[in-house]
Amino acid sequence: MRIGILGGGQLAKMSTLAAYKLGFKVNILEKFANSSAGMMTKSDFVGWVDDYNILQKFAANCDVITLESEFVDSNRLEFLENTGYVVIPTSNTIGLIQDKYIQKTTFKNFGIDVPNFTEVTSINDYEIILKMLGLPFVLKSKKLGYDGYGNAVINNKTEFVNAFEKLTKRHHSLLAEQFINFTKELAVTVVRTKNEIKLYPVIETIQENSICKKVLAPCNIDNHLIELAKNIGINCVKSVNGFGIYSIELFLTDTNKIIVNEIAPRPHNSAHSTIHACKTSQFENHIRSVLNLPLGSTEMVKPYAVMINLLGKRNGIGGLMNYNEVLSDSDISLHIYGKEESRVGRKMGHITVLGDNLIEILEKAEKIEKIANI
Repeated sequence: MRIGILGGGQLAKMSTLAAYKLGFKVNILEKFANSSAGMMTKSDFVGWVDDYNILQKFAANCDVITLESEFVDSNRLEFLENTGYVVIPTSNTIGLIQDKYIQKTTFKNFGIDVPNFTEVTSINDYEIILKMLGLPFVLKSKKLGYDGYGNAVINNKTEFVNAFEKLTKRHHSLLAEQFINFTKELAVTVVRTKNEIKLYPVIETIQENSICKKVLAPCNIDNHLIELAKNIGINCVKSVNGFGIYSIELFLTDTNKIIVNEIAPRPHNSAHSTIHACKTSQFENHIRSVLNLPLGSTEMVKPYAVMINLLGKRNGIGGLMNYNEVLSDSDISLHIYGKEESRVGRKMGHITVLGDNLIEILEKAEKIEKIANI
């Protein structure tokens, strides 16, 4: 069985490893050579979906095609489907997800709680937004926003004008969204085939500068809230007729209400700990799900897990400079993504620690992250 992955970053790399473990072949399509995943396969196609020639050459070597990012033109996915190729998630699912306005409208129509939101078409919309959402509110690009990019928290008209001008230079369309005062940010990963649905434990994510920095698994909330989060996750996937793997980001409010932030139709940074913490990683279940194979167990192997992202601390050549120090603790599981260039704040790798005491393993992981020279 030949699996094609659109994108060659760290998510594709870890999905490729999972596919190889199961004995499947992998083809990578990425815009540039020597991508993290492309370096692992003999079948590395350089180009992108907007080039029909390279896209067809890539697809001809695949029995099923999946992706590592939702930022793929859904029309190109539809072209592949119309040509006879199997694409998971489908072009229809991606079309409902990649535009955040359409995504939130879809969820709302399905009865899922989302922040109040409205389209922004002009710099003159400020008073309308203010009346509807109050202050502060969040100005977002409809497409291509991630890790805080394409977003801005607005506290007054001056900030709105500046953010509008900045965002519209890169993004054609925007939306404004209610600012949610949350007590915790949660996430749940859902895997779905034609025959079954499985969920990973609901986890807590801790952000720094709008980038996920730490993940605590499982989250420390009441059981009824855990069940609520799981049901919301399942409904989100069903609302977009999704198959494959999905991560749903959630806000827990001080009134114990759970509100959906957004969904990602792919493996997700928040579930990296599953590589070591669960009987079957998100990446293996990603591969299983796109092939409609029986899903593996999502149970944790230890009571607690902590994952911390290793973000770039310098601009320059990529890679970890002090392996001996980082690996000095035998309880640390280290993943370096193989990116050739490091940038401040760029996700360059991650560490995971498992254990019976959450506080102890968190302290251990934080200590190693501080000394990592990456």
